[in-house]
Amino acid sequence: MPPSTDLLQGTLDLLILQTLALGPMHGWGVAQRIQQVSNEVLQIGQGSLYPALHRLEYKGWIQSGWGSSENNRRAKFYSLTATGRKQLEAELETWERLSSAIGLVLGTVPEASA
Repeated sequence: MPPSTDLLQGTLDLLILQTLALGPMHGWGVAQRIQQVSNEVLQIGQGSLYPALHRLEYKGWIQSGWGSSENNRRAKFYSLTATGRKQLEAELETWERLSSAIGLVLGTVPEASA
């Protein structure tokens, strides 16, 4: 079993926004999509996912409504708002700057000697 991969604070919000940019999904679908796209590296537990969804909804970045899931169960579906789309663009720009800067720092670390 691979080691746990903890997400940087704020990264989960970005992943949720990016996932919902594809279209409305229920919470479990969001978690499954992130897990699948990350080749099973990122696994979002319910204890992290649902508070994040509620936080994003409170901020007005996503909205929710009730519908039927693939197996005809009642489920809450989340979708990106116009404000959420703008926020996603801003978050992606920030992520690019941050990951680029981290890459620069990691590139300057000498390799460990054998």
